[in-house]
Parts: sequence; structure tokens; C-alpha cells
Amino acid sequence: MPTATRRTHYWVTFAVLAVSVASYTLMQSLTIPVLSEIETEMDTNQNTVTWVLTAYLLSASVFTPIVGRLGDAYGKQRMLVLSLVALSLGSLLAALAPSIGVLIGARVIQGIGGGVLPLAFGIIRDEFPHHKVGSAVSVVSSLLAVGFGAGIVLAGPISSGLGYHWLFWLPFIVTAVMAVAAVLLVPESPVRTPGRIALVPAFLLSAWLVALLLALSQAPEWGWGSPKVIALLVVAVIVGAVWIRVELTVDVPLIDMKMMRLPGVWTTNLVALLLGVGMYASFGFIPQFNQTPTANGYGFGASITESGMLLLPSAVMTFLTGLVAAPIAQRIGAKSVVVAGSAIGGVGMFMLAFLHAEKWQVAAANGVVGTGIGLAFACLAGLIVAAVTPEQTGVASGMNANIRTIGGSIGTAVMASIVTAHFLPSGFPKEIGYTAGFVVLGGALVAAAFAGLAIPGLSPKELEDRLEMDPAAASRADGSGDLVRTGH
Repeated sequence: MPTATRRTHYWVTFAVLAVSVASYTLMQSLTIPVLSEIETEMDTNQNTVTWVLTAYLLSASVFTPIVGRLGDAYGKQRMLVLSLVALSLGSLLAALAPSIGVLIGARVIQGIGGGVLPLAFGIIRDEFPHHKVGSAVSVVSSLLAVGFGAGIVLAGPISSGLGYHWLFWLPFIVTAVMAVAAVLLVPESPVRTPGRIALVPAFLLSAWLVALLLALSQAPEWGWGSPKVIALLVVAVIVGAVWIRVELTVDVPLIDMKMMRLPGVWTTNLVALLLGVGMYASFGFIPQFNQTPTANGYGFGASITESGMLLLPSAVMTFLTGLVAAPIAQRIGAKSVVVAGSAIGGVGMFMLAFLHAEKWQVAAANGVVGTGIGLAFACLAGLIVAAVTPEQTGVASGMNANIRTIGGSIGTAVMASIVTAHFLPSGFPKEIGYTAGFVVLGGALVAAAFAGLAIPGLSPKELEDRLEMDPAAASRADGSGDLVRTGH
């Protein structure tokens, strides 16, 4: 039996993980406000430039659960370094990209970095003192929403002050430093899930995810009834069914279907899907609303920077509530926090739908949305981590992150279809499109609150006990190896 070795202090590990997760989530949204500038600079068209977002989305969706599973099998620290290197190299290539094709390829490479999310949760569970796991997972979870909103806020000042290329240069510098820090400061996990990675399930997972997300992302442009969209959705359903069947029969599944059927897993994933619908789509369309010239009867004619500042209350409140979510959950339970947070987010979205004549109204509504989303997001990852064994932490949290992304794709596609259904003579969408769209997103968040009621009820003490489970002891109990969790 191996002897305990000296480990990096857990707060040092946490700092590396937090900056890594924040960098990844920022990359999801930094380019959204400047797509029109990239379109002009690279002499392309709107259809092509949207692939700067779509390519990143597809790549991250494919690699997030796969990298999470690889981390469970071959070492979380090792795969964290690989994910950060992919983020760094992709950012460097994007900053130097001479054409839109190269930029899109760079975004695919960046998407591999989606693995930082499940790996961070797994490393926290392995390395932190038992009583600190819940709060650390809560803060890192809140960074998912904070980073997405902050990216939209920061894009304008960075682009106008330094040029849009610095939206890639800055992430390159940060992720390169974090890759080195991960090598030097993040200890390797003592918890492993033995067995090789089955290639067929990985291919099938990639195939149905690409088909589904490509259909959803292109449906507003191609039309929901177009042959291409219908064909892609059919392919996604058929290949998805085959994937599930294969996962049930292979010796070492990529995604354990028995795990996915656990009440604590599927209910939390359903909430994540609905939260993704409400949150990601709103961040994509609120800036468009703000930038609409006032001559159209709505909007503020805001610049990219001004539009982003109206989203600042959401990012700030998401971060602040992420800090306090864990103590609140210890008092009333994580399930109750998720339900309340989803409901609060829904109220904020309804405010946005009907109270948006003044800038302060939009800012206030965004603050309410951020409060709710911050509370709900902060507790989701903890519920997933507590519902599975330590050996399944990476793949379970990876799929949860993936399902949020799928929800975001659904919400964005539905929102785009609603907003662009009717246009004014000026060429801008009618106000009723935004109103109806925000009502739908608010409905999704309210639905998330109701779905949260189905999450198995765990008392604060029971949730803490599950998060505090000793990974090595759990591994030995499951018969997966004689592992020792070293001390700090």
C-alpha cells in the first residue's frame, strides 16, 4: 500500500481550478458581441461567422463528457493539463487566424478545453478536506454563469480598446499560465476507474450530439421544417438510441446508463437542461435588444460596451449568490436552494419581458435573473457529485455540463425563431418578438423550479456526508482497487 505523500494546499489547487474554469466560461461568450466586427474584418457573411460560436459549442459538447471520463480513468490532473493546453493553443491560433476558416478551426480546438469543468469538480472532491467540498463546488459552479455573463460585459471594452484579437490573446496568456500551474501545483488524483475507453460509444456520443446541436443551432436560419433540420434530428434520435444500447452492453461504458438513471442524477440533469434554456439564450439576445436603435420603438441604441454594462448586475449577483449558496444550502438543503433560485430567475425574466422601457429596468431585471441563476447553478454540481460515487464524478458532472449546453442551444434556437418571426420596415425585429421570447425563457426557469421538486430530498447533513465520502474508501468498497487518499 503506498504511503501518503505531501499534497499541495487545497486553496492553491482551488485557485488554479477557479481561474481555469473562469477562463473556459469566458471563452464561451467573449465573441458573441463582436461577431459583426469579425464578419467585417474577415470579409465573410453572417451565416459563416456564426460558426465561430457553433464550432466551439459542438466541440465542447463532444469533448466535455469524454475528457471527464478519461480523467476518471487516467488521472484528472493529467487531463486538466491537456484541456488547458487545448484552450491555450486554440486561443493562440484564433488570435493569429488569417481567415475565418482558421478561426473556426481554432474554436474547435478551444472546445476540447470543456473538460476543465468535470475535472475541476472531481479534483475538488478528491483533494479538499471533507467539510470544504460543498462550498468549493458551489463557488466553482457559480463561475459557469458568472463567466458567461462577464464575457459579454468585457467584450466591448477589450475589443474597442485593444481590438477583437485580444479576446483571444488574453485567454491564451491566462490558460498557458494555468497549464503550467496545473503541472506544478495540482496533485494527481488517487481515485481511478480502471478499464480502457470504449471507442464505439465515444463515436456514437459524438455523432448524436453533433447532429442534435447542429440542427438546433441552424434551425432558425434553415427553418424548423427544412429537410436538413428534420434529417439531423432524426439522425440524432436514432444514433442516440443506438448509443444507449451500446453503453448498456459494453464491459466498460463511456457513460454508465445505470448512473444516469439514478433519481439524484436524472432529476438534476433535467433542471440543468431547463436552466440552460433560460440562461444562455437570454445572454445571447439581451445585448441585441439593448443595441436596437430607439427609433424602432424599443431598445436603447447602446454600444457594445454600454449593452454589456446593462448585463453587469447579472454577473455580479450571480457571483455573490454563488458565494452564499453553500451556507444557505447547509441550512435549508441544496434542493430548496435550486427550486427557489430557479423561481427567482423566472421572476426576473418575466420582469425583463414586460418592464424594459428604461435602462434601469433592464439592469434591475438582469440582477434578479442573476440572483436566481447564481443560487441554482451553485448547488447543481454539488447535487450531481453527491449522487454518484467518487469514480464517476468526472463523467457525471461532464454530462451535467453538457446537458446545460444542450439546453442553451434549445433556448437560443427557440428564442431566435420567436424574435425573427416578424420584422419592422427598418429591418429590426418587432418588440413583441423579444417580449414573447423572454416570456418563454421565464417559463423554462419556472419549469426548472417545478422539476427541482422531483430531486430526491437530502437533508443538509446527508448531502454533506455524501460529499465528504472518502474517495479511497469508496473505491475499496466498490472493489475497484486498493487506493489510498493521501492527507494534506
